[in-house]
Amino acid sequence: MKWNGIFPAVTTKFTPNDTLDLEMFEVNIKAQLDAGVHGIILGGTLGEASTLSDDEKRTLVREAVRIAEGRVPVVINIAEQTTKAAIEAAQKAKEDGASGLMMLPPMRYKADDRETVVYYKAVANSTDLPIMVYNNPVDYGIEVTLDMFEELLRDCPNIQAVKESTRDLSNITRLRNRFGDRLTILSGVDTLALESLFMGADGWVAGLVCAFPKETVAIYELVQAGQHQEALEIYRWFLPLLELDINSKLVQNIKLAEVATGIGTEHVRAPRLPLIGEERAKVLRIIEQGLESRPTLPNYKNLSATV
Repeated sequence: MKWNGIFPAVTTKFTPNDTLDLEMFEVNIKAQLDAGVHGIILGGTLGEASTLSDDEKRTLVREAVRIAEGRVPVVINIAEQTTKAAIEAAQKAKEDGASGLMMLPPMRYKADDRETVVYYKAVANSTDLPIMVYNNPVDYGIEVTLDMFEELLRDCPNIQAVKESTRDLSNITRLRNRFGDRLTILSGVDTLALESLFMGADGWVAGLVCAFPKETVAIYELVQAGQHQEALEIYRWFLPLLELDINSKLVQNIKLAEVATGIGTEHVRAPRLPLIGEERAKVLRIIEQGLESRPTLPNYKNLSATV
């Protein structure tokens, strides 16, 4: 499996009756595919994973696999409280046709370094699916350090990538210096994505791509083609929108953006609630300003890569 490129962390679509909205889910996935994304990630933070039942997660994987028709890998996030549950989730993902896993450290319990490594090893050794470690100590309180990666990469060949969300740009260089091409590096922070690509990241696990797939893919493809100034111009336009992802209400924010671009709904699952009042008005102003100044994109699908 190739982890390079744009991997949308897609939102989960709900009906007004709080059931899965598979019709709008398909609309959004097809928009991602048409834009040229390189993979689909389900059940992440944006996917409201903590509110989904196992059956709902399995339904989303099966539906995404059906819609993708093998064009891109479908990845499911594993965010479990126990090793046993994580192993079971990996097994179900394989049965349902997933191409890979994104894995957070154990949830709720703040595992130490040894416990975290053993957790990842146990799941990795239980499956042949390729794994991307989601390294986000800012939001989840556990960092997978370089020394921990050293042990994981040595003992688990199917641990292949990292979603780098430490917010420390220099960590990309540390990872590359230590592990070379053994570890594929994807930026996990929308507001550091272009900087990460310039520093040598191989891809971007993106959030606002859910509403703006073409612009997101265009930035990546322009960087790959060495057209950095063109990528920078789009990114500068994009930044106020990307900042909607760095917020505790990122799900509500991005779903509002999906409504504005016609490829989503605003429905969230409680305890989340739709935005109201000035908070909602502020987000809508940012979205409207972005739409009013939306750039004309180059023919980014047919660029001649120089790297």
